Amino acid sequence: MAQQQGMDSALFERRLRPVYDNLEVGNNRKALQESEKLLRKHPNLLCARALKGLSLLRLGRYDESHGCLQTVAEEKPTDDSTLQVLSFCYREMEQLDKIVELYQHAVKQNPGNEELLAHLFISHVRVEDYKAQQAVALQLYKAQPKNAYYFWSVISVVFQGIRGPESALPEKRKIYLGLAQRMVDKHIKEGKMETEQEAFLFLHILKLQNKYQEAWEFLTGELCAKLYPGAPVSMKFELLKELGNWRELNELLQQLLDADRDRWDFYKEYIQSSFELLKLTPQGVENGDKDSLARCQEFLQRIIDSSERQRRGPYLARLELHQRMRAEQLPAEKLIGDFDEMVIEYFRLFGDKSCCTHDIALFLPSISMNQRQALASKLLLESGVTSTSLPKNKEQLQKHLCALQISRMCGSHMDLPADHLLAFYTALKLHYEHGRSTFGKKLLATEMGPSDAYALLAANVMYDLSRRENKSDHLFEALCLLQYVLRNSTSNFHVKLLSLKIYHLFGCQVGAQEMYEYLDIKQIQLDSMGYVHCQLLPLGGRFSGNRNVYDATLKFFTNSYKERLEYIALTYRFCTFSKMEEFMNFKERLTNSLQYVACSVEAQICDLVSCYGNITQNLSAYVAMSIEPAEDRIAWHELSDNRDLGAIIRWDPLHDVDAAEERRQSFDQEVEVLQIRSLMLRLFASFIDLYHGAGLKDSAAGAETTTLELLRESWTGLFQRLRLMNYKPLAQKFLVNLLPTRLHLLLDMPYERFFDDLAQLVLDLQSGSAKLAEQCKRVGDNVIATMELCVQTINDSNESNGMDGLWKRRGQQQRVAASLEMLSLYAFLLSVLNDKLQVSSKTKTKKKPVENKVDGPQPISEKERSQMLQELMRQLKHKLEACDTAIRSWKAPVLPRDISSFMSDMSLKPEVEATLIGDVSATFKDSHELMVTELRNLLKDKIRMVAK
Repeated sequence: MAQQQGMDSALFERRLRPVYDNLEVGNNRKALQESEKLLRKHPNLLCARALKGLSLLRLGRYDESHGCLQTVAEEKPTDDSTLQVLSFCYREMEQLDKIVELYQHAVKQNPGNEELLAHLFISHVRVEDYKAQQAVALQLYKAQPKNAYYFWSVISVVFQGIRGPESALPEKRKIYLGLAQRMVDKHIKEGKMETEQEAFLFLHILKLQNKYQEAWEFLTGELCAKLYPGAPVSMKFELLKELGNWRELNELLQQLLDADRDRWDFYKEYIQSSFELLKLTPQGVENGDKDSLARCQEFLQRIIDSSERQRRGPYLARLELHQRMRAEQLPAEKLIGDFDEMVIEYFRLFGDKSCCTHDIALFLPSISMNQRQALASKLLLESGVTSTSLPKNKEQLQKHLCALQISRMCGSHMDLPADHLLAFYTALKLHYEHGRSTFGKKLLATEMGPSDAYALLAANVMYDLSRRENKSDHLFEALCLLQYVLRNSTSNFHVKLLSLKIYHLFGCQVGAQEMYEYLDIKQIQLDSMGYVHCQLLPLGGRFSGNRNVYDATLKFFTNSYKERLEYIALTYRFCTFSKMEEFMNFKERLTNSLQYVACSVEAQICDLVSCYGNITQNLSAYVAMSIEPAEDRIAWHELSDNRDLGAIIRWDPLHDVDAAEERRQSFDQEVEVLQIRSLMLRLFASFIDLYHGAGLKDSAAGAETTTLELLRESWTGLFQRLRLMNYKPLAQKFLVNLLPTRLHLLLDMPYERFFDDLAQLVLDLQSGSAKLAEQCKRVGDNVIATMELCVQTINDSNESNGMDGLWKRRGQQQRVAASLEMLSLYAFLLSVLNDKLQVSSKTKTKKKPVENKVDGPQPISEKERSQMLQELMRQLKHKLEACDTAIRSWKAPVLPRDISSFMSDMSLKPEVEATLIGDVSATFKDSHELMVTELRNLLKDKIRMVAK
């Protein structure tokens, strides 16, 4: 391009430098000025025009940017600078297919250009066109015979087989993988294999075809030893297991464990191989040697005896061997010893480590309930702390905590009477305060207090009491205790998570939001841990406040999507084949994350509910959402559950906890909730599109009507199916259990009837059906019922406030918010319909009267339709005013006991108690007042919207 402008390359770069520099520091306006200044001198300088387009894009002037970039692209540039700038723009706009077109045109003009071909290959990588990748890679290899390009073509063939459109067909998969193997075999025969990543790729191809013997021979051969000396040991494990070569695996693991004596993963594989060897010699004896389990026990004992310092690995392995032998009904006690004694020995050695609880918990399910509780009692005695004594040092404190946690896991606390549980709670508080004051001084800001776990355990105990009595006072007291702990130990995320859960349980969104911000969740945690807050926000009573949380979450997903594509491109550039599939799986899991999809849908519903501008502004905002009613963009069968449910620590009785089942039930129900919300959004969008479509031509209107009718049918069918499925609410037996999903709320509230009747109203208004008046009456009745439900819920809340204002608070807030959500969407729809009918009646030309009328019912005139619509708007205005009056009278939640009573029970430092309990109570009051203010503002906006 420099030659086209009559400039030398250095001069060309120097004149563009100010534009690049300003873009790099984010000074986009100055970059635009610099590019325009340069274009005044050199109007045909393509790179400057591309940079101008990038500046406009970053300034938010999208139409101007699109025109500028389109003009440059039509010139079919071939210079690297212009192509790179255009690529950057299209990546920001997520128009990756246009980058492919750019480089295809450039390659046609310079067929052998290595740089252009490499960029074309990477552009195909971004759009996952594996067939095109392979063709370009081979073209590259012919132009420049480098190993990297050859293996680009090999990996492209592999991905055609395992990820391409034909990957579901076993015969096609076999063909592609066979081709990839032959390509590498040819390279090996020619002596051209050079790097460890190439060796890894060949091993991976063999394993994908289940050719484990060939893979083993290659892995243990000279070429692999030369190229890939650092091959992970796990590869050998995997291949030996697949080949059933248990003896060699057993010997290999013994060597590895001798070298690294604390590898729990190696121990598990070693024990598994010992059991497999036992199956091969049923009599237990071979050539006079001891059986494999006896050798395994001797090996473990030797490691324990010969280790210079105590390591957890061999002790845990011995417990695992004992457990596995009992499961196989083998004489474990005779060979290894008494199980309880082994656990107690482990406790003596490692009880002062926080991991000890969950180490021992691994083996508790293998013994009976009676044996568990007897073991828990022995551990409590072993800790050396009694009801009349306190821990003497940090180690004894940690052992006492471990024993108490094991005791709860064994179910020892569940059958205690209420007064015993209260006494236990008081003891836990005293232990916490003693541990904090004695051992918790001068801690770093990032350290957790040594006795914090006492308070966490106390909160769980108080939840048990609250659930028994269906009262909130015990749990409120526990919340105050947790806030006290948080003041002393600001980095304890376990306390923050439990506090967040309790605030949500009581419907206190201000407290929950404070805890969520205090957790400072970032990056990938927004996906894995965001569920603790984001999934509980919808229908919580704060539509506008929720949007900020969704924005932060969605920003991570959209930004990281672009980054993930670049990571995959980099794995090709650096030929790191071992990371390729990992990055691709990661990209798919995030793209199809339930958290991401649910937040996207809820954010759009929030926007529609919260619209407060004039009709033009509201419709502009709606158009910007780009909702396609006819297209379901969610890949339902690929939705990924990325939640880290182990983030909140738990010590609940093992026989009452089924974490896998709880995860399955909650995920299934969350998907069903997403089905309802997504379909509701699309159905409502079809209402708007019927009156606000492009041009509203007859054909378009007909297509929109068909879409609406199909979505309406899906809507009623979805609710019928869900009622037949008979989902049960999630169990709430323990504090750590997930809170119930919104599924049952959505089924109990009149969502189905409300939107079904709205669909018929929209269709009748459009066609002028003779049954329009009847449908208006039906919709009006739904509005009255929804308003009455809202008012009744608030009245019930006020009435129960004298007894306990918190225990049922969350459910009451959800019902009120759901009612207002339906009425707000209805108000938005009426404003759109009214605007369309008003415009239509003004622009409609008068027609000459027709003498011969067609038989049958005539469509209702637009004037009558407009009058009916005005009546619906007047009715809605009155009902919204009634809701506003009720919300204005909604009382803040009142505790079942007064604050002074709580202060006497807290038994913390007197100077702390008053401010602590007062602050928590104030948080509940602030949350209520903020919610009432937001809901009233929402209603004022809707009343203004329909007051035409």
